[in-house]
Amino acid sequence: MGGVAADVGAEGVKAPDGGWGWAVLTGCFVITGFSYAFPKAVSVFFKELIREFGVGYSDTAWISSILLAMLYGTGPLCSILVNRFGCRPVMMVGGLFASLGMILASFSTSIIHIYLSIGVVTGLGLALNFQPSLIMLNRYFSEKRPLANGLSAAGSPVALCCLSPLGQVLQYQYGWRGGFLIMGGILLNCCVCGALMKPLVAPKAVKSKDLEQDKEEGTGKKEKPKANLLDFSVFKDCGFLIYTVAASIMVLGLFVPPVFIVSYAKELGNEDTKSALLLTILGFIDIFARPTCGVIAGLKWVRPRCVYLFSFAMLFNGITDLVGSQAKDYESLVVFCIFFGISYGMVGALQFEVLMAIVGTEKFSSAIGLVLLMEAIAVLVGPPGAGRLLDATKNYMWVFLLAGSEVVLSAVVLATCNFLFISNKSSASADKLDSITVMEDAKTEVCSKPAERNEDKEKGAREGQEKETKEEVIKEEEDETDKERVQEVRPESVDSQEVERLLKEPQQNGDMASSTETCL
Repeated sequence: MGGVAADVGAEGVKAPDGGWGWAVLTGCFVITGFSYAFPKAVSVFFKELIREFGVGYSDTAWISSILLAMLYGTGPLCSILVNRFGCRPVMMVGGLFASLGMILASFSTSIIHIYLSIGVVTGLGLALNFQPSLIMLNRYFSEKRPLANGLSAAGSPVALCCLSPLGQVLQYQYGWRGGFLIMGGILLNCCVCGALMKPLVAPKAVKSKDLEQDKEEGTGKKEKPKANLLDFSVFKDCGFLIYTVAASIMVLGLFVPPVFIVSYAKELGNEDTKSALLLTILGFIDIFARPTCGVIAGLKWVRPRCVYLFSFAMLFNGITDLVGSQAKDYESLVVFCIFFGISYGMVGALQFEVLMAIVGTEKFSSAIGLVLLMEAIAVLVGPPGAGRLLDATKNYMWVFLLAGSEVVLSAVVLATCNFLFISNKSSASADKLDSITVMEDAKTEVCSKPAERNEDKEKGAREGQEKETKEEVIKEEEDETDKERVQEVRPESVDSQEVERLLKEPQQNGDMASSTETCL
């Protein structure tokens, strides 16, 4: 477990942007495909389950709903486990849970057993793989992270194009029980992907430097403070709050069109196979849209503004829904699926890239768990709410209009709030800093002038005082010298002229001394 500490976030470890990171990207590609495509791939077994247990379609639909709820709702739990044990062991255990759930489902005798095995156990296993894989991808890529996110997100449409036909074949060949058993074996590949998540290890130079610092500071024997298992300080970040609110609104309508597009085509009088082809078209476009958007997001001019690119992707997706609600024939639905695939791929490629850019690598493990928990509520409300609207109106147009309006609203919230509260706050801080600097410079300049004047006055006063003191000392010395000289001269040997000369000499010497001090 020596690498777990580095896995949590070792200081001095720089993202390699390549090397083993490409193996991590491969694992993340597979995990993303399983996580998003598996709930839809299981739906091919629903008719057999209805016949086996004598339930309705709405009862079997709860399987996918519970699975998605576990995938999103267990986000905080995944964050805690990752922060405690690291990504690799959590993913290995998650792979075992995902496989175990499908294997147990093959022995089910009631629909409740399916809910518990596939919905809860497999859903938890996929959740324990999905979130850690994104965390590791964020640690291995920095400069190339937008491209890496786009490539990993492409695993969702690729897996959907593969797992759905595979599930259909397994059902025909082995029945739903055999199909569940084989799908459980396939999910064991999650353990292989988890094994690829090698923790980043700090360089030896950094480790030795840290040890030296510990010895110097005397903290080598002290216990280091434990990291928070779930960092709620991300809620203090205004950018994170804006993203969470916008993403929750977006999820309300984002997944509605793929769920209802096939039924919409059938409502217009198209055949089942022809209607199902729409999802294939959507997925095919999505495969290429996600990496392409990742490349665009990685451009030097675009990357600092990736939040606004994400807003544009959501706006594009919402407007596509609004326009697609007016489709009246199959050709219009094909055009709708093309544009929806592009916009849907852009959203999928950017949603976690933007979150990584907002909170950074250190807090991403906690932030993604909290965001997924908020989105889980929207996932449970969105599609069922659209279904109730369809039951009330009997018109698919209103379903697509509602979905489009929700996604457009999320785009407006993200772009507007970011511009008002993030951009203006940054510019205000910069202006405030400039004004403080200018005020300090002006204050320094103004205060320096009186200080110079005071220094001149003090200097002049000191010089004058010193001058007077020197004059007094010189006069005293001269007086004493004159007295001594007068006492040494005998009166009988000195005439009157000599006495007058001696008396005048001190006065001349005093005048010379004063003139000398004045010059000095």
